[in-house]
Amino acid sequence: MKNKWLKLAVVACGMLVMVGCGNSSSAGDSSDSKNTSSETAKKENGQVTFYIVRHGKTMLNTTDRVQGWSDAVLTPAGEEVVTDAGKGMQDINFTSAYSSDSGRAIQTAQMILDENKDSSKLQIKTDPRFREFNFGSYEGDLNETMWTDIAKSQGKTLEEWTNEGVSPKNFANSVAALDKDRVEDGVNWPAEDYVTIEARLKAGLTEIAEKESKSGDHNVLLVSHGLSISALIDTLFDGFTLPTGGLKNASVSIITYKDGEFTLGEVNDLSYLEKGATESK
Repeated sequence: MKNKWLKLAVVACGMLVMVGCGNSSSAGDSSDSKNTSSETAKKENGQVTFYIVRHGKTMLNTTDRVQGWSDAVLTPAGEEVVTDAGKGMQDINFTSAYSSDSGRAIQTAQMILDENKDSSKLQIKTDPRFREFNFGSYEGDLNETMWTDIAKSQGKTLEEWTNEGVSPKNFANSVAALDKDRVEDGVNWPAEDYVTIEARLKAGLTEIAEKESKSGDHNVLLVSHGLSISALIDTLFDGFTLPTGGLKNASVSIITYKDGEFTLGEVNDLSYLEKGATESK
């Protein structure tokens, strides 16, 4: 009888030990879960700094032809300038890299990454939302032809139109209006109006910003095009004025994102290019 009670006592003690271990494990899991949640919360809502670069000079830039969705490779001089910009940015630890899906933008992004100390192995993510304006039937034509047509449509000479200063909105809407009478169905994509352009650009940047911010602070390389970068800035920030002559090739414009808000930093900054050029000598 004593042996029977002794066995029951041993079994009961064993069960109590198991229950105790289970509770201890659960408490540990709960604590670990809280710590993990806390760490995740710290990483969320990080600041995203976009280094937005205009591509290098291309063959079509050199021949002064309209280059929107049309494409051309960088010239040797264009490659040199982009390489210098990359050297000037080599100490920036990029955690992601994006570009428009145009070849000149991809080429520029890759050359910048090739010069980077910590980010040379990044894969470039391409996004058509960051393309240049689509100029419809004017694609590949001489810039002077398109500009003269815009000036005439507004009752001005080319000189008068250029001297007044050109906003991205006025430019896009003027071309879109002219293109309606020129575009051939199935031959050209119709020129984009400004509403279409600003919608795709804002959606693209916002989506990337929200995605990147969820895992902490990030530096993001984004390569796009002169008018599109200007339109993006114009869309996000009131009072923006396009620099005379437009954004320079390989110039850097900085936009930061934090807690749903965008902040504008330097625009058309050539200091990275100049720094890299100095180091190349």
